Order: sequence, then C-alpha cells, then structure tokens
Amino acid sequence: MASFEGVITRIIFRNRQNHYTVAKVNTTGGEPEVTVVGYLPSLLEGEQFTGEGKWIDHPRYGKQFQLETYETLVPVTNRGLEKYLGSGAVRGIGPSLARSLVGHFGPETLDILENSPDRLTEVDGIGPARAKAVSEAFAERRAQRNILIFLREHELPAGLANRILRVYGPQAVSVLRENPYRLADDLHGVGFRTADKLALKLSIEPGSLQRLKAGLVYVLKELAGAGHTFSPREDLLTRAADLLGAGILSLEKALDSVDGDGALVVEGEGPEARVYLSALHRAEIAVTARLLDLLGHIGSPELPPADEALNRFESESRLKLTPDQRSALERLRTSPVAVITGGPGTGKTTLIKAVLDLLESAGLRVELAAPTGRAAKRLTEATGHRARTIHRLLEYFFLEGRGGGFQRDETRPLETDCLIVDEVSMVDLELMHSLLRALPLPCRLILVGDADQLPSVSAGNVLHDLIASGTLEVIRLDKIHRQAAGSTIVRNAHRINRGIFPLLGEDRHDFLFIEEEDPLNIQRIVQELVSMRLPALGAWDPFEDIQVLTPMRKTPVGVQALNPLLQALLNPPGPGKLQVIQGDRILRVGDKVMQVRNSYDHGVFNGDLGRIRSFDPETGELRVAFPEPDGMREVRYENNETDQLTLAYAVSVHKSQGSEYPVVVLPVCTQHYVMLQRNLLYTAVTRARKMVVLVGTRKAIWLCVRGKQTGRRLSYLGDRLQQVQGRIIVNKKELNYV
Repeated sequence: MASFEGVITRIIFRNRQNHYTVAKVNTTGGEPEVTVVGYLPSLLEGEQFTGEGKWIDHPRYGKQFQLETYETLVPVTNRGLEKYLGSGAVRGIGPSLARSLVGHFGPETLDILENSPDRLTEVDGIGPARAKAVSEAFAERRAQRNILIFLREHELPAGLANRILRVYGPQAVSVLRENPYRLADDLHGVGFRTADKLALKLSIEPGSLQRLKAGLVYVLKELAGAGHTFSPREDLLTRAADLLGAGILSLEKALDSVDGDGALVVEGEGPEARVYLSALHRAEIAVTARLLDLLGHIGSPELPPADEALNRFESESRLKLTPDQRSALERLRTSPVAVITGGPGTGKTTLIKAVLDLLESAGLRVELAAPTGRAAKRLTEATGHRARTIHRLLEYFFLEGRGGGFQRDETRPLETDCLIVDEVSMVDLELMHSLLRALPLPCRLILVGDADQLPSVSAGNVLHDLIASGTLEVIRLDKIHRQAAGSTIVRNAHRINRGIFPLLGEDRHDFLFIEEEDPLNIQRIVQELVSMRLPALGAWDPFEDIQVLTPMRKTPVGVQALNPLLQALLNPPGPGKLQVIQGDRILRVGDKVMQVRNSYDHGVFNGDLGRIRSFDPETGELRVAFPEPDGMREVRYENNETDQLTLAYAVSVHKSQGSEYPVVVLPVCTQHYVMLQRNLLYTAVTRARKMVVLVGTRKAIWLCVRGKQTGRRLSYLGDRLQQVQGRIIVNKKELNYV
C-alpha cells in the first residue's frame, strides 16, 4: 500500500449507485495532475484528502492511483474553499456565491456556515431567508458525509446514504447506532440481513433481546408482505429461529416480553396463539367494530319501494334489468352494509348505476370510490358519476418529517349518506380501516368486487373475509348477460373460474392463443406482438392499449427480462433523449413506469402506472405523469427517489389488479409452475377489455385451470364478525372486544 495526499480538481465520472469515481487530483507534493479511481462517495471537487492505495497501469487509460482508504481534510486555502463550496455539493451555493463567501470570511467560511449562520447576512445579496436555506443545505451535506463515512466503515452500500438522510435527517448516524434494525423497518428494500450485519458490527450480541425482537418483527413483516395479518405462534418461532440462528427457548422469552412495548400483539395462548404486528391487530379489531356499528344502523331514512324509480331508470338508460337484478336492488334498498360480487359480464356496473339512480332520486348524497386512479376513472366513465380514489376521498395529506395521513376520520367524517366502493378485492386491511373510520353514522355502505380475483397486494383478504363471515348482505351475480355473452374473454373467464379449459381457436377474434414451448421463443413472440403484430392488427398503441402481464418476476418471460427488451424496442435511446442510469437499470424519458410502493408525499401508490415526461440531468429530477379520474397529474421525483419507479412495459399479474387494458398479452409456460394457479389466470384474463393473447403451452394453461386458488391467507376478520363479541387474551391480559 502506498500513501497518497492531494486535492480533487475534477470529478470525471461517478456512478450514482455504488459511487465508483474517477477524479483528477493535484498531489500536495507538487507532481503533475494524476488520475485517482475508487469507491469515493464523499469526495468532492476542491476537497483535500489523505489515504492509501496502489498504483495501477490501466490498459486504456494508463497510470492511475487506486485509492483503497481515505480521510478528508478541511480545505486550507481560499482557492480550495471556493472550489469545494462551488462544486455544487451544497444546494444553493454555486461558484459565484462561493467566491463571495470565501472573499468575505476567508479561512473561517466553513466554521461560519456550521456554527454562525446568522453572520451570512454580512455578505451582499444574502438575506435572512437565503442565509437559513444555505445553512440548512450545508448541514445536510455534512450529515450526508457523516452517513457515507459511517456506511463505509461498516461495509454497507454507499447508495443507501441519500435514502437514510431523507428518512432520519441530520441525526441519522446516532439513530442507527441506537437501533440499527430500524434500517429494515423504515427503508423499503433494505432487508433484515443488511440491518443485522450492521448491528453485529456495532457489537450487538447475537442473543440480545433487541436482536431477537427485531427478528420476530421482521418475520411478521415478511408474512404481511405475503398477505397474512398474523402468524401462529409456533410457526413464527420456527421461522425466526431459522433467520437468526437462535434457539426456540430464547425466542419464546423474547416473544413473552412484548407486553407493553407496542411492536407486537399476542392474542390467545399456546402454540396456536395469533401473533400480530400491532398496527394490523388494531386494524382488524377496528374494522370489525365499525362494520358492526354500521350494521346496527339502517342508514339514511328507509328508501321507498324501488319499482317506480327502476321503471324510470330503465326508460332513461335504455337498460333492461333482469329479475335477479331487480331482486338484488330490493335487498340493497334495505341493507345498511352489502357486498355485490360477480365475474365479468354479470351486470355489476348496471346494478351500481341502478342503485345510484335509486339513491339520488330519494335525495341522498352518494360518494363513489375505488383503490386506484385507473379504477376510479373507469367507474366514473361507466356510471357518469364522479368517482375518486380512496386516498383522494379521505383527503390524504403529507407533512415533512411526520409522514402521511388522512384528514377524514371519525373526528371529521365524510359528508355522505352512502358510499359505494368498487374493486374491493384490492383493498387491504389497513386501507379498509381508514375508510370505515371516515364513515358517518348512519351511512349505507356498498362494496363491489370480484371475490375470485387475486386478493390485495398488502396484508388482508378483506372482500373474501366479509363474504365468508355470513354477517353481511351478499349479492352474487353469476349469470352472463346477453350483451356480454358474445365476448370470448367473458366466457373464458367464467370457464377458467369453474375449472374448465378455455375456448381456443382461430375463430376467437378476441381471445388468441399462440402455442410455443421454448421460453426464448415466447420472449421473442411477445416482443413482436407488442411492437408490430398487434399495432398492425388493430391499430393498438403499444404504450396506451397493450399491456404485457406475466406470472413471475424472473425467468426469460418474467418482468425482469421482458421490460428492458420491450423498452429497447418501444423507447430506444436516441440523440437528445435523456435517461437515468441506475446500476443495470435505465429509465428514459417516454418510458412507461410503475410506482412500486406507496408514496404518501407524492400521492401515488403501489401499482400506479405513469409515463416519464422529463428528466433534468443537472438535478437528477424526474417528472412522471399519472392518470387521474379528471386528467393527468405530474409528479416530481428527486434523484434519490427514483428507486420508487420501475419499468412497466411488462408487469406482474398481482400488480395489474384494479386496472383494465384494451389488450393483454400473457406468456404462460411451465417455467412459471409455482405461480400457475386458477385465480392468477382468471385475474389476468379479466384485465382485458378487447383482446387477450396467450403465448405458451396448453399444458401450462391446464396447470392454471386445474390448480388450486392461491393459498389461504391468515386472517381473523371473518371469525371476529361471526363472533360479534367475546373475550380474548391479548398479551396475557383478558380483554373484552366488540
């Protein structure tokens, strides 16, 4: 190892993900400018450093110094200070302001910025507001440097620095030293093993109570990510033991100590006791209680018999209700809480329109909502009545440093007499909790959804549980209406749902099957369909009309493989077309993208689809347009937020819930064996309005049709509704509930 000391004169290249850097450096010994390379996340132009490394001879670029370890030194010359402050590292300070600051304060400039920011107003052109902004930006840069040094010391990815700073602010290092497991709790995509690696480096004992509890919480979060609201005690202990390499007895002691710490709730006793994350337990109890409250009130004044209103509705809408729909409407008329469920073409939308007409003709206020912007827009178009996303309906807000929340709750309920919610299969337990909190008493509630579709992405199986409980009025629509009977999509969806092989053949103009066994050939055919064959066949737009759905993320016909291939075909690089490079991933202006987790500060949520409108290479800012019921809305992403987006030329079937597309292309092959289940194929097929194209093998389709539905989710909501009231043991204490 050789010693090295110098001043950064130019940053030639820096990878934003891993911070690999190529820089030009003037050595303090006076040698000519040399090239220094290495993983140097915190070094900036104008900074002086000392470190160790080795000289290498690059076959293309010649002699370079590969820096292995380094320590920054405070710039000591005015020129060095100007270069450092004017490098763009400190937001709001450019070369001109850097010269003014250094010209006025000289060698004391950095000390003034850090400790006496009020003195910045001594410089011409700097008022109190700008002085405050510059000081805060300098503190943020210092905090970022501290985080980068902390991560480097503990062998963690430097790419986490901006996200950590965003979540924890200037106190990030002290927060992580106190509880390193917060990394896994608070940062999406950071696993327990990363946090555990940091904890062990910080000398937290492998058998410590802090580590064992963190492991238990992590396992429950993983299970929640798979849709479960709780875990049986014995199963939780077994999973945690495998994760932590700990003994069951020590984990039992850790679990028994949760009483009062707020993270977990243990309900019941013995091996089958239910262990919840506290937020999910609170939501399950509250949803049960609120539904029972609604059931105890008939709602707004009882509606008059529906015959007259229905006759007028049929005359004005030119829709003829079937006897089943008329009977359903009569049941809805007298029910404070009801569920409408059925497959495509069974008349759910017509029934909603009739209910709307009946309620509004009686002078009642009605609100319509759906989980996603696309679903709300579709509901608006279908009914002619404004529908909003649930988040918009509940008046979502975000406060910096405090997170997001809803302005509508029990203290400020919705001003409505009836709420109709569509696509309820997508609604998870916590969102249902927030929705029910905001309903006034009395209020009618009508929940609409297809119980045979895949359940919500997040924890809970709300629609299924409500139907299975037997405590609510459930309207089941199962007859295909005449106007939908000509659609092979509708007929095949119902065949699949009943375990019958779908109708395939050349005469099926809206349901095509291309037989191919080789996954690489399937990959090629999918590309041809989206880029050439389908646009030529029906003038379908590859961006707006065609959506590739796939059962899995991996394999040659999974999301990860198909997206870059389709991007290269549909939105190739070109002169002046700006793009963001993030490791092996590229986001380009014009790309179709998906939000991959709830972003309460932006008001966009897991599964929302948008298009990249612009990219600013100077700031790293992306602007993405998302559809809303009343138009498009642009959302601004800072350079450390683009990990929330992923390409969406191909998306998983799970992520497609609540959306409809004119054309769906679905690769289905035996490589997807573990995911080939009936409700997955059913959900994919029912996403299409005009055409479905299956590419794969009959065997894979048979595996789907004959396969069981996705495994049962662990939830106790239906049981609670059936019990109505009782006594439970929560954290070893006997409590009454609802």
